[in-house]
Amino acid sequence: METWAPVCTPGAAAEPLDADGWRLSLPAGEAGSYRLAQVDDYYFPPRREFRWQPPCRLRLQARTSAQDLPGTWGFGWWNDPFNLNLGIGGAVRRVPALPNTAWFFHASPPNHLSFSTNLPAQGFLTAAFQSPHLHFLLMAVGMPFLPLLAFHPAARLLRRLAHRIIREDAAVLDVDATQWHEYVISWLPEGVEYHVDGRMVFSTPVSPLPPLGVVIWIDNQYAAFPPDGRFRLGALPSPEPAWLEVRSVQCHVL
Repeated sequence: METWAPVCTPGAAAEPLDADGWRLSLPAGEAGSYRLAQVDDYYFPPRREFRWQPPCRLRLQARTSAQDLPGTWGFGWWNDPFNLNLGIGGAVRRVPALPNTAWFFHASPPNHLSFSTNLPAQGFLTAAFQSPHLHFLLMAVGMPFLPLLAFHPAARLLRRLAHRIIREDAAVLDVDATQWHEYVISWLPEGVEYHVDGRMVFSTPVSPLPPLGVVIWIDNQYAAFPPDGRFRLGALPSPEPAWLEVRSVQCHVL
């Protein structure tokens, strides 16, 4: 646990819950103000030095303050593709990358986080993304095209291109997140397996490309890129304070 670091916006907190856990909390607030409470193990290293590759397993127990919190929360592995920390507290600013993830992920409306028309894009999900490692110069060349997201025909074209490049898989979970449950993600070279309370709830042949870092977070952000090409990004209002508690966090190589 000595490699974990908290990342919090003003008013948010990441407080120890036990020797291997945290209470991540957000204050109530209006729309337009980003609120984040997070712990991760990739705070300072460049992306190429992230710690984890398959086969490995993340196990923890978690609960939330409400079933349908505004924004997103979850836990698992990812490559911090869009560097959402934005240098908060001195965190490294990384060049954007295509997503590689395996996690339990909750996304409230109006989030729409899938490039496929056949997969769930919001709710409480198990999800995995696998993307090629593109040279940072290729990513830099693509940056000037991001303003095209404001034009719906061009955005729909970019979305179809992303669907061809990025493999993904996801399933909706029927779990009362306000109660303690044990969540396990087994990341294998040939795929990812997800267990809740000892029962496999999803498996997929989509295995993200390493190296990845572990992240546990709660925020009030939304990002929507639905099939109609109307890209939207912002921060939702939080009528009440919100929290995510995790305990007995274990991550190890298999």
